[in-house]
Amino acid sequence: MANITKKVSWSSRGDDSGLVGEGTPLLNGSEAPKQSRQLSGAGSVFRIGRFSTVDLEEDITSEEDPIREQPKEIPHNEKLLSLKYESLDYDNVENQLFLEEERRMSHMSFRCLEISRWVICGLIGILTGLIACFIDIVVEKLAGLKYQVIKEKIEEFTEVGGLSVSLILWAVLNSTFVMVGAIIVAFIEPIAAGSGIPQIKCYLNGVKIPRVVRLKTLMVKVFGVICSVVGGLAVGKEGPMIHSGAVVAAGVSQGRSTSLKRDFKIFEYFRRDTEKRDFVSAGAAAGVSAAFGAPVGGVLFSLEEGASFWNQMLTWRIFFASMISTVTLNFFLSIYHGKTGDLSSPGLINFGRFESDSVAYQLYEIPLFIGMGALGGLLGALFNVLNYWLTIFRIRYVHRPCLQVMEAMLVAAVTATVSFTMIYFSNDCQPLGPEHTEEYPLQLFCADGEYNAMATAFFNTPERSVRSLFHNQPGSYNPLTLGLFTLTYFFLACWTYGLAVSAGVFIPSLLIGAAWGRLCGILLASFTPNNPNWADPGKYALIGAAAQLGGIVRMTLSLTVIMMEATGNVIYGLPIMLVLMTAKIVGDYFEEGIYDIHIKLQSVPFLHWEAPATSHWLTAREVMSSPVICFNRIEKVGTIVDTLSNTSTNHNGFPVVAQVSDSDEPAKLCGLILRSQLIVLLKHKVFVELAQSRLSQRKLQLKDFRDAYPRFPPIQSIHVSQDERECMMDLTEFMNPTPYTVPQDTSLPRVFKLFRALGLRHLVVVDDENRVIGLVTRKDLARYHLGKHGLEELQLAQT
Repeated sequence: MANITKKVSWSSRGDDSGLVGEGTPLLNGSEAPKQSRQLSGAGSVFRIGRFSTVDLEEDITSEEDPIREQPKEIPHNEKLLSLKYESLDYDNVENQLFLEEERRMSHMSFRCLEISRWVICGLIGILTGLIACFIDIVVEKLAGLKYQVIKEKIEEFTEVGGLSVSLILWAVLNSTFVMVGAIIVAFIEPIAAGSGIPQIKCYLNGVKIPRVVRLKTLMVKVFGVICSVVGGLAVGKEGPMIHSGAVVAAGVSQGRSTSLKRDFKIFEYFRRDTEKRDFVSAGAAAGVSAAFGAPVGGVLFSLEEGASFWNQMLTWRIFFASMISTVTLNFFLSIYHGKTGDLSSPGLINFGRFESDSVAYQLYEIPLFIGMGALGGLLGALFNVLNYWLTIFRIRYVHRPCLQVMEAMLVAAVTATVSFTMIYFSNDCQPLGPEHTEEYPLQLFCADGEYNAMATAFFNTPERSVRSLFHNQPGSYNPLTLGLFTLTYFFLACWTYGLAVSAGVFIPSLLIGAAWGRLCGILLASFTPNNPNWADPGKYALIGAAAQLGGIVRMTLSLTVIMMEATGNVIYGLPIMLVLMTAKIVGDYFEEGIYDIHIKLQSVPFLHWEAPATSHWLTAREVMSSPVICFNRIEKVGTIVDTLSNTSTNHNGFPVVAQVSDSDEPAKLCGLILRSQLIVLLKHKVFVELAQSRLSQRKLQLKDFRDAYPRFPPIQSIHVSQDERECMMDLTEFMNPTPYTVPQDTSLPRVFKLFRALGLRHLVVVDDENRVIGLVTRKDLARYHLGKHGLEELQLAQT
């Protein structure tokens, strides 16, 4: 077997489990501790099991191990997954408290809960639609005011001279808006930067991203994206709507606000990760629907990220939230535009309707569309590679908030300068006919009755520019204008994505693709001067937009439906699907999608749908983390406190084993208990001695755990006296007596499939006698998807 160039140590990995690890910000590899089992009086902590280190650099010949003569990949590294990310508990803890509550509930109670779920999804749709409406109106008003002022100054100084004053005014206005947006993001809530789609993908994948669904994040996201778009950056406001919808869902479904410290005493049953994640899926779908007017596309977007958790009723509820969202936005925008009841603006981005007769495509154009998809994949890969290295540069050198604000202001000023320069030197003058759709036609040096076509692309919000490229009449742009715009906007968008501002990459990608797609249509039409109508520029602008967007974000199913719904024409389903598939295949050959890149750079333990194709030679015994910290069914309080307080073993799950002797033999598994449960038990002094002396006032209920969710207090805030440390705690009633387990010889693909499909946080590895020998967690599996090049690049990024 060829050398794999990485030595692997299977122990000492901090994780969401009862493992011996380090408390460093990253999972740094360290010398593995020896097998140990610590005893302390009647209570004891067991560290069970130890698998020797495996050196993947050693050549394994067929004589040594013919079964393991396997691949050249799957290197394993412990320096790449951040300790600040924990897993979500999608698996219900079916302890005695949970089962007793479920058994007490009547059929009518379950019906009421189902009705509550529908009500919550309706509220999610309404609030998400209102937020989208607010963003759209404010952006339209502020951007219109800004462009109107700049247009007047340009026209004024064109006649008398001194256009540099107009440039300075444009740059100052842009920088001011962007400065405000960058300040609130960099200094108040950094998690609100970007579109938020990578964070929501991680949340739906099962990773708890700190502060991602808080009220403050929503406020910063909304006002930040307004400032970014009005500030003229190469960004869109559609992507952040997905994050905003998810935050709304997370807040509404819990019936309280932990940020405002207000509890409305409603929806208490849904205060757990399992239920909350379902509602966040609905919120993300509602955000997609509000952004693009694509309720079905919103459902498919959530489906792509969390299909294994779905059921039929959940699908209908998510679709209901999506539909309510787009109808709410539509209705209130119709009131704003003075056309109450005219539901013709389903989303923030309205591509306009493509008429079948004018832009129909022929069978012989399919290869051309596929070729454009390949070009979109290449350009998308180039975009992602450039943005990747820019992000590494920012991680190293632009990590302070003040520097992040300065960089955002610099990009805003450069964007304004480049836009002004392109408009100034452009001589693409088009007649200003009675049917022109330009919002702010800029004459500049053109003759009377004409406008500058370059200004139509730059001197506008990105959404309006995309619509003009789709629907303006042939001849509205000359090829040089489109080529220069594509080149400059490509690099501006690449530089902009990743700034400390709230912004999305959807609309810039569409705008870049629409520009070079329209250019392709013009060039194709020039080859047949006798019949130029077959290559309609608007049709090829749509195909180019889909190709570019697919090449950057690498979404296929949901994006196909979103584009179909946004254009309002189902006949484009086939070419859009082929284009997106081609763009993804070509782009994946060179680099991952933009969201996957940023997820990896943040060291998030993200799990893909399938295990590596060459991983059948690995088993659970080799993947698991060990030794494992275990508790007895009846454990000493001091032992529990010391274990939870140990910063070098900041774990979140502990197997509960039967009482054993002082031998070194592993103990038989009885159940699994979480750190959050233990903290609640310590907080309420659920000790055996107090229960026997009748000093405990009442029996602990599930409500006590739900009241503490999701911000469980740290162990440092729990006061335990010296006398209480000598007490005992009975974990039998609170542990999950039926955790998922696998034999030690289970293959990695099977472990991966079980872990991913069931949304597990911990998977206990046992031997033939049901004795605990290890624990598999998300981070144990996530390491095997990095790949050799991913490991090297991520090490470089985090140096």
